[in-house]
Amino acid sequence: MRRAGTGYSPMGGQQRSVYGEENDRMEEELKHKVSALKTLTIDIGEEVRLQNRELAGMDDDMDKVGGFLGSTMGRLKGIARHGYGKMYCYLFLFAMAVFFVMYWMIRLK
Repeated sequence: MRRAGTGYSPMGGQQRSVYGEENDRMEEELKHKVSALKTLTIDIGEEVRLQNRELAGMDDDMDKVGGFLGSTMGRLKGIARHGYGKMYCYLFLFAMAVFFVMYWMIRLK
């Protein structure tokens, strides 16, 4: 079986050295590209880990907010069941009236 490049060449060793130099140059370029890809991959991995930590923290915060909102809604339902709704409606209307009067007084200046 014959190996590629071992046959007769009219240029002899000169042609082999040109191909060898070209292969060496291309090999160096490939090493640099592989190194850059490795660095980029490591950076992406670190960023993904950071983002996952952030998302986990946000998930915990959202669970806390959901619990707080659930307890608040439970209290509002209790207030509505016990008949305090009318009192809070009057309180809200009073606050709106005070804000309207204050707004009107500021506009007159």
